Amino acid sequence: MARNKQRIPVIGVTGSAGKSTTTAFINSILKTKWTKIMKTPGNRNLPKHTKEMVNKIRPYHKAVILEMGLGRAAGKYHFNHIKPTIGVITNVGTAHYGRLGNSISATAKKKSAMIKYMNPKGILLLNNDDPNSKLLTTHLFKGYLVTVGIKNKAHYQGRNIKYERNGMSFQVYLNNRLESFFIPTFGEHNVINALFAVAIARKLGFSPHEIRRGLKNFKPPSRRLRVINLPENSTLIDDTFNANPQSVKAATDVLVNLGIGKQKIAVIGSMLELGSYTKKGHSEVGKYLANKGVHRIFTLGEKAEGIKKGAIASGFPRRNIHSFKNRSSLHRLLKYHITPNIVILVKGSHRMYMKETSEYIANYSLRNQKRK
Repeated sequence: MARNKQRIPVIGVTGSAGKSTTTAFINSILKTKWTKIMKTPGNRNLPKHTKEMVNKIRPYHKAVILEMGLGRAAGKYHFNHIKPTIGVITNVGTAHYGRLGNSISATAKKKSAMIKYMNPKGILLLNNDDPNSKLLTTHLFKGYLVTVGIKNKAHYQGRNIKYERNGMSFQVYLNNRLESFFIPTFGEHNVINALFAVAIARKLGFSPHEIRRGLKNFKPPSRRLRVINLPENSTLIDDTFNANPQSVKAATDVLVNLGIGKQKIAVIGSMLELGSYTKKGHSEVGKYLANKGVHRIFTLGEKAEGIKKGAIASGFPRRNIHSFKNRSSLHRLLKYHITPNIVILVKGSHRMYMKETSEYIANYSLRNQKRK
């Protein structure tokens, strides 16, 4: 039976993408006032991890923040251990598509476990910009529904969003006053993730000043849109923790915005666990890269060859796209394109180990600089 932790906020975060980042945003704000918070370490988001966390909760804890993977049938067993009083579903996308029934509706059904099993009188937060979230079974929820968004009207709506030197600035109406915030990471999708944290913090009585300080002090989880300055006015975007079509498109938007006036290169490894969506998903990414003005594309892995096909079908120059089945061949050609005034995005599924390519680019760039 789930333990009753009603005396403190229990925040559960799930979704196809952005779980770890949203959890980190929430924690960054809450710890400005509360020093004792129980939070999921890393992305340990299986039911067994939730059980471990619940057993560590002590009377001195002020809040519990749990990342909850609801991608499989076993996902609902999180709620045997604890029932969130605040639930977040970041979005419903194509991550792990092949494991979730090969359909968006099946994915939405899995994520809806949060709605079904959380505290029925609690607070549920949804992404109003995500059309797939309309498939969630919100009609079952009897608590308080809160929405966030940028493009669509929402209770907490990001406005005047801008790329700054080291992150994103945006504004939100709080108590009929337009408040300004900054996050030290890039992308509109991360503004959405931050808006979840803003909404939760307000519901818990945090001031705009405390929220502002918490967001400013946010530390991005490992290998999520880590921006590394390279020699000779070049930049590496290491987003190698994982990948699906939705997250690759979001990272591409960051590449394009940071690469204004520079050569933009995308290095993308295969996106795994897409099931029947594999061919279409990779093709969509290729088309997106072609239409966003990326100058050169490198792919790694058999499935990623679909990116090449999609890009070429959208008019991308064949000579500017290179596909490889092994990493050493990729690196041998890639090094000739590590030149001044470029921005390189590296991304791929976790099991593609694209971090090795990201590390190669950074190390080669530094070695090349020392030779000059």
